[in-house]
Amino acid sequence: MDKAFDELMAVRGLGELTEKVTVTGHDPVLSTRFKLGETAAAIMAAIGVAVNDLWELKTGRRQNIDIDVQHAAAALRSYVYLNIDNEQAKEEWRRQRGRQGISTPHPTKDGRYFLPHVGLPHLAERVLSVLKCDFDSDAIIEAVSRWNALELEEAIAEVKACGAMVRTAQEWAEHPQGQTLHSKPVIEIIKIGDSEPEPMPEGARPLEDIRVLDLTRILAGPTCARTLAEHGADVLMVGAEHLPQSQHFVMDTSHGKRTTFLDITKPEENDRLRDLVKGADVFSQGYRTDALANKGFSPEQLAEVRPGIIYTSMNSYGFDGPWKDRAGWEQLAQAVTGIAAEHGRQRPTLLPAAASDYSTGYLGAYGTLLALALRARQGGSWHVRASLCQSGMFLYRQERVDYDDEAMDISRKALNDISIITDTPYGKMTHLGPILGLSETPPKWTLPSSPLGTHEAVWL
Repeated sequence: MDKAFDELMAVRGLGELTEKVTVTGHDPVLSTRFKLGETAAAIMAAIGVAVNDLWELKTGRRQNIDIDVQHAAAALRSYVYLNIDNEQAKEEWRRQRGRQGISTPHPTKDGRYFLPHVGLPHLAERVLSVLKCDFDSDAIIEAVSRWNALELEEAIAEVKACGAMVRTAQEWAEHPQGQTLHSKPVIEIIKIGDSEPEPMPEGARPLEDIRVLDLTRILAGPTCARTLAEHGADVLMVGAEHLPQSQHFVMDTSHGKRTTFLDITKPEENDRLRDLVKGADVFSQGYRTDALANKGFSPEQLAEVRPGIIYTSMNSYGFDGPWKDRAGWEQLAQAVTGIAAEHGRQRPTLLPAAASDYSTGYLGAYGTLLALALRARQGGSWHVRASLCQSGMFLYRQERVDYDDEAMDISRKALNDISIITDTPYGKMTHLGPILGLSETPPKWTLPSSPLGTHEAVWL
């Protein structure tokens, strides 16, 4: 953990820690040579430090931190351990798993591998328009095999679909997008405006009375806001009825949040979101680079609307470079950064966890917490930037471990220790609780996961 934790502390850039940080256990936890558990534990320990920074500003005190490596690894597979007493939800998840099963590396005509992403129906339609085949696993594999990998990558990008050629880490390091990311820290925190310092609000929890707008979908972004909610933030998740979603992922990442619908293509609802921004502390989003700017919600625009805003952005390939506008997903980050090529050994294979997605969410939360501390001490509006590929590269930089069992999973005892049962609008839900241990303000969610659009578009 030390190397990963030290890199994250370098982003924080403050003095020596005075609190006790205890990490229990070690990798391998899952069947991979990558240190999934220890890397995730380092990220969560860093979140604990950042929470302590805010807690100290509020109270003058710091608290001890503890994290279990098995629990941290489980957090990277959180959706796997969610069970719901709802047959409709179970059926939707079976369909989603089928789409995920196709979104894996397949061989191409030139001896390479290509990963087409068909995880949502509208994305599948775009991919199929290029492959010219039916939505069938065998048909897609056969269609991919007729293409050269780079040619297919460009054709997929041309129709704004999602897919990528599998690369080694060395190939990614030589690629212009990889070179762009290699020149940047794992999390970027950029000042985008001036404002007076804002002391942390009083309250019994670290983020009490901190208001967060969550305009994200599917794992990374929602995980960021869920993390802020478990430390007391008032999180309002803003979606729109026409935007595609995966219900299972919504259930997994919406604990502690309120959810509402606003269609910002409509002037009156655009104005409503702008009014909410005026009362917000954090604006978290996961759209393509220009999508929100065209609607008046770029970082710089919101720093004018609400001086002191923390604007948190998460995407796949980063925010500069030739691929900055390409949409991507967990599987593609693993494919391009060299993770899938190394993990698979005989042929490229995806990790047994959504490591880039969840890690990016947690790293986005870490950067947001650091930015809130900067605002409290120095003032200013800040832009926090995290990406799936940068998170994948962070994992790749860590040491490797050996393992013998190809079917490793979190122990039943470890899962029982962190699983909770919640009554939700969906039905009775069994799911993982917060993973991070804090001695004075243990994380918790005060609201159950709720269907999108359940609540009013107002602040509490």
